[in-house]
Amino acid sequence: MNVRLPGLAPLGGVLGAARPIRPVQVDYAPRIRAERLIASGRVLLAVFSLLAVWLDPTTPAKDLQLTHFLLAGYVVYAVALAARVWLAQASSPQFGIATHVVDLALFCAFIYLTEGPATPLFTYFLFATVAATLRWQWRGAVWTAAIALLAFNGIAVYAVTVIHDPAFALDRFLIRSVYLVVLASLLAFLGVYEQRRRSEMSQLTRWPRVLPRDLAVALREVLESAARVVGAPRAVLVWEEGDEPWLNLAAWSVRGFQQWQESPETFHPLVAEPLVGADFLTPDASAPVPSVLRASAAGPEQWRGTCINPDFVSRFVVKPALCVSVRGERVRGRLLFLDKRRASADDLGLGQVVASQLSESLDHLLLAREVRLAAAAEERERLSRDLHDGVLQSLTGAALKLETAQRLLETEPQAARERLAEIQRLIVEEQRNLRFFIRDKTLDPLSAAARDASLDACLRQLIERFESVWGLQVELEFAQLNGAADALAHDICRIVQEALVNAARHAGASEVRVTVEAERGDVRIAVADNGRGFPFHGFYDHEALTRLELGPVVLKERIDSLRGQLAIRSGPAGARLEIWLPVTSQRT
Repeated sequence: MNVRLPGLAPLGGVLGAARPIRPVQVDYAPRIRAERLIASGRVLLAVFSLLAVWLDPTTPAKDLQLTHFLLAGYVVYAVALAARVWLAQASSPQFGIATHVVDLALFCAFIYLTEGPATPLFTYFLFATVAATLRWQWRGAVWTAAIALLAFNGIAVYAVTVIHDPAFALDRFLIRSVYLVVLASLLAFLGVYEQRRRSEMSQLTRWPRVLPRDLAVALREVLESAARVVGAPRAVLVWEEGDEPWLNLAAWSVRGFQQWQESPETFHPLVAEPLVGADFLTPDASAPVPSVLRASAAGPEQWRGTCINPDFVSRFVVKPALCVSVRGERVRGRLLFLDKRRASADDLGLGQVVASQLSESLDHLLLAREVRLAAAAEERERLSRDLHDGVLQSLTGAALKLETAQRLLETEPQAARERLAEIQRLIVEEQRNLRFFIRDKTLDPLSAAARDASLDACLRQLIERFESVWGLQVELEFAQLNGAADALAHDICRIVQEALVNAARHAGASEVRVTVEAERGDVRIAVADNGRGFPFHGFYDHEALTRLELGPVVLKERIDSLRGQLAIRSGPAGARLEIWLPVTSQRT
């Protein structure tokens, strides 16, 4: 089936014919940037080398023509490579290796054809070393410098022992050799540094996004991830949660994981007063006067003194330590990375980033736990209300019937047997309803058959059962509902049931009138009885009932959960309850 949206041209007309998509290399972006930089540098180096040799032909005459030819060819080669690299969308590893080998071979030829070890074209070897560092980090720098030194020394030996070149300068040869070694060492260091930064960033991207519900398992994952990013063999997390009267600790190492609680005074204070709120590192926390590098607004600064609680140092055998603050919305504490050798200010900054990640993970974990506990508490409260409104009230009615049957047992045995039969039917029905409720507690436990019934049917079934249990005469009236309140059938039945129980049990009523009607988008329920009313007399709206803590507690809680309103008019001749429920308050 073809579908075309109005106002849009066909997709093929906009994008053209489909083209095969090349697979993108993992390190595509760094590699293509490096190749473009190398290609641009190669062009500049080739052009100015040709210009320099042409302006100052110091090469012997027999080699001058060949040198010019090779340099001119190298310029063309460099321009062609630059065009290819800048126009290409990707660069394969084999391309870099091939061009590097060609460069080294040509550089050796240029140095040999000019002034040998004294030639100014020695800078070609420096260019090759830098290019290798960009491509392969420290390994490229080391191997390229080794090959360049071998070739440079070979040319020098040839110039001294074979052709006895009188222009050979030993001092210049040694200086340039050492210069190449020093440059290669610096570039290798930078390559190692870059590789380490990339590795740390890669570890940060693998930070666990979804944590297990179990706190211990989640803590193990985040501590292991934190230690892996920083490169520490051990990590210890010390934190407090809100008003909890405990100090929480979690320790991870390659040997295992532990989590426990201790008194807040065990390691108080955990860090020295000048270091409170500061992140710091120390090469040996157990030294008599440890040297400390702490972070500050002006940058890292030196400090000396006992930095970590001696009891903590003794307990965990702390020597090298990186200590960063954990500041979350629900947790406050310290994260300590232990046994990391040769830590630097860079590790201090990395530790701060990791601590921020860990704080967010812990906040998310604890918030999820609070939500689950709140949901469980709400479910227990709903369950208790349903049991109170259903089974417990039915059992109360059965107890009253048993009292009546006991009184009739001697004078009217037949009537007593009828009462006992009613009680038996009631208990069997409540047993069936309770089993259904346990099996599916989200559905109406009034009756398994009433799950899909309308409000009219549910209320009539409820009142029929109620009259048989409590002996109360109930008149039910509906007005202008049109099915608007069927979504609230379960809650309305529970509210009416609680009101009827209060009227029969506490007010001693014999007659009750129940009216249910739709009114301006709400459902209005009125329950009026002829009992003796509530202990208070007069009219009280919902706000007054809440402020004065009056009225039936369970009934008010259920109405509050539905965002409804309750008003009570009470007197010696009976009580009238008026309840308003918004139809939109139905549970999803």
